[in-house]
Amino acid sequence: MTAVVTRAAPTRRVVPALRRNVGAIGGVAVLAVVGWQLGAGPLLDGLRAIDPTLVAVALAVGLLTTACNAARWQLVAGGLELPLRFRPALADCYRSTFLNTVLPTGVLGDVGRAVGHGRAIGALARSARAVVLERFAGQIVLVVVGLTVLLSRPDAFSVLLPGPAALGVAATVVVVAAVVVGYVPRLRSAVATLLADARTGLFAARIWPGAFGLSAIALAGNVTLFVVAARAIGSDAPVTQLLPVVLAALFATGLPIGIGGFGPREAAAALGFCAAGLPAADGASASIVYGLLTFASTIPGAVVLAARRGRPAG
Repeated sequence: MTAVVTRAAPTRRVVPALRRNVGAIGGVAVLAVVGWQLGAGPLLDGLRAIDPTLVAVALAVGLLTTACNAARWQLVAGGLELPLRFRPALADCYRSTFLNTVLPTGVLGDVGRAVGHGRAIGALARSARAVVLERFAGQIVLVVVGLTVLLSRPDAFSVLLPGPAALGVAATVVVVAAVVVGYVPRLRSAVATLLADARTGLFAARIWPGAFGLSAIALAGNVTLFVVAARAIGSDAPVTQLLPVVLAALFATGLPIGIGGFGPREAAAALGFCAAGLPAADGASASIVYGLLTFASTIPGAVVLAARRGRPAG
């Protein structure tokens, strides 16, 4: 009996750990498949491509995109009548971006800034909804731009489009989620509150032009950084040819698996380069360089994390 208990105890510790890190494990698995298919060449080429000039470019682009995200957060928070000053918002966005890059799932930093701001102003739930809505604005712009490129060049996405089975699974998940929300009063109330806040905090006439405009500028910055990464590994493909691939890779970066987007982004970039008639290894290398440059651009967030010692924006 004692032996059974001894063996069972580690199992009880391991299973929760696996559940907490399933996203990171999934990202590592995807990255391992990419490495198995393409070898170590893309990783080595990506590491060799990094130099101080590229890091300086990444820091400049990171300042632009982080400032846009902070201004968007301030705009949405203002629409929800939540006080938020720009400089603390910028610091918190830097800190959350750094944490999103180094922690699994890619959203824990945003959770932290929502909780910190909410506690500082005494409106935790509304602060969380403000962060959800401002992040949602960025995803809307990414999807709209991606669909526009897809309609103009459907062949560029052919390898990356999901098959009928995947679409069926996605549709089933959406239907089940809608039914659950409809039958669970607490969820139904939460969704209704979020939609009401979206009308005033994001889609109001005085909010949405700025929110979506800032999102477009941030997206342009990320696309530019990816193109710079592609040039760094020697790809001379025109930007028009790279754009569909870059958008697909950026979308994959936002998936809740991997750490800092590594894994799904490399797979999407390799497949996208292949679909565009370019070497798949170049796609993986460019994606690795982009990931490293993105990490470099968040280094100010590490400084904020060390200096502020958890003090929230206000």
